[in-house]
Amino acid sequence: MIDSRRRHLILGLPALLLPTMPLASALLRATPVQTAGPFYPPELPLDDDNDLTRVTGTDAVAAGHITDLSGRVLDVNGNPLTGLRIEIWQCDANGRYRHPWDRGGHEPDPNFQGHGHTISDPEGRYRFRTIRPVPYPGRTPHIHMAVFPKGTEPFTYQLYVAGEPRNEDDFLFRQVPVELRHLVTAEFSPRETGAAELASSFDLVLGVAPQS
Repeated sequence: MIDSRRRHLILGLPALLLPTMPLASALLRATPVQTAGPFYPPELPLDDDNDLTRVTGTDAVAAGHITDLSGRVLDVNGNPLTGLRIEIWQCDANGRYRHPWDRGGHEPDPNFQGHGHTISDPEGRYRFRTIRPVPYPGRTPHIHMAVFPKGTEPFTYQLYVAGEPRNEDDFLFRQVPVELRHLVTAEFSPRETGAAELASSFDLVLGVAPQS
């Protein structure tokens, strides 16, 4: 099932915003869905854990500002969604994706995994170690995310940096209605302790309840 749904990501989903749900004030707003973009990897790396800052076989660490990215996966009622596959992918600190179509002018960082996955725990929590996203020509900094519920197509998102000036000029960020933009942004704040320089928290709210 995952392989079938992954093909939809490789082809790229159309930009889509789930409708606002004003029916009950207790309901959470669904995180606006966006396109997976052209750089979802055609083949996942052999080292495909939730730490994108290290690649098996080397002691080096990826360039960039190391970030602990964590949050929860919830339904619109605020219930945690457990056992769901969550993926992220993004460019490295040089602005390069691990994808054959990306022929940017800078050399890719060999120490950046580029893609990672994890499974939401019984409280719906997920965690990744990655880098603060960086801009590349035509795009503001962002991290691609996907959630793979059972019995439905994957939900694809893009996480943006709160307060990033380039957001206002980004064509995909501008597709999100102004009143919903806080749902696709997160702070990347300095950490006082730990190996990571920054920490970011971002909850994903699925607009359709997955099948059990």
